[in-house]
Amino acid sequence: MSLRVAVVGGGPAGSCAAEVLAKAGIETYLFERKLDNAKPCGGAIPLCMVDEFQLPEEIIDRKVRRMKMISPSNHEVNIAVERDHEYIGMTRREILDGFLRKRAEELGAKVINAVVIDIEVPKNPDDTSQPYAINYSLKGKGTDTPDRLGSLEVDLVIGAGGFYCKVAEAIDAGDYNYAIAFQERIRIPDDKMAYYEDLAEMYVGNDVSSDFYAWVFPKSDHVSVGTGTMKVNKADIKKLQQGIRERAAEKIRGGEVIKVEAHPIPEHPRPRRVVGRAALVGDSAGYVTKSSGEGIYFAAKSGRMCAETIVELSKNGERIPTEKDLKVYLKRWDRQYGLTYKVLDILQRVFYASDATREAFVEMCDDPDVQKLTFDSYLYKTVVPANPIKQLKITAKTIGSLLRGNALAP
Repeated sequence: MSLRVAVVGGGPAGSCAAEVLAKAGIETYLFERKLDNAKPCGGAIPLCMVDEFQLPEEIIDRKVRRMKMISPSNHEVNIAVERDHEYIGMTRREILDGFLRKRAEELGAKVINAVVIDIEVPKNPDDTSQPYAINYSLKGKGTDTPDRLGSLEVDLVIGAGGFYCKVAEAIDAGDYNYAIAFQERIRIPDDKMAYYEDLAEMYVGNDVSSDFYAWVFPKSDHVSVGTGTMKVNKADIKKLQQGIRERAAEKIRGGEVIKVEAHPIPEHPRPRRVVGRAALVGDSAGYVTKSSGEGIYFAAKSGRMCAETIVELSKNGERIPTEKDLKVYLKRWDRQYGLTYKVLDILQRVFYASDATREAFVEMCDDPDVQKLTFDSYLYKTVVPANPIKQLKITAKTIGSLLRGNALAP
């Protein structure tokens, strides 16, 4: 009998996991409740993802080559990529997710348009003869077609259902702290859209976010205007959204709101990401970075890494991996990205703590060495070491900016 794997969630994490499994000839089922889902998301992806995941040009709305950082006192710092071929890709999740899901399906993954109701975990997951049961409600194809209940038995389960993950619930993966992101898609006049041709804006200040940042990101024919804040401040989210609308008022004047979106963002990994023969990836595992709030690349990468580990340790589906086998994926993930998450956590705690430190943060971004280090690390997802002299310069610049920030803050 071939290995059977259910992937619950058809976003970047689930689709990339399903793609790897299906390509290896493993019997793969990909559950997605809404095939046209437009997940609320800034939609920025790093350059390395385009090549690594072989993304076609047509799914990228804009190639952002300039970033404007705007401080609480409205001090602006302009940052541009150095090399002509470099850019940050701006995508819409309904387009990106649909492409990745279709590719997995073409390789052999069976896509099931259904809501997963619950997952029956075997009494003894160490006994590989005991399957997991995925109970679901199959979506009717038309308004007059009723939904139908179904059940599927599998050997392994990958949870990729985002914040509200049924797999995480079934394996008691534990809770995590989270932020709330709120975003409006606004169609603005053509002359104003031209301003955002290859430009994205990032705003910081207590008026737009108590502990994060606000943004204006360009898409195909509109801009995404949004903000985020930790759950303790979630009651203020609409007030903060009004703050970013006021800060960007002249640039979006005359715009029409075409969609309003909100969603939770995990702030750290779940306490348990592998339990028995079930593993979590993407937002379900808590793989969103602090400071930048980036999650798309890490979702896709974690799905791929988890699936690659399953293919390797199952010998291309010839044996059923155990919990110990699945935890190899965690060790590899933490070894490769653990430091990145810790560093960005520290940066958020230091630079988003007050308007004074936010002023310091924006001032720091005016330094060419800081810009190069930041962009190279973001675009290529590698820790780019600075030489000792530059590192000392950056450290001194940081301290000086923090001291001056108190005087600059409104």
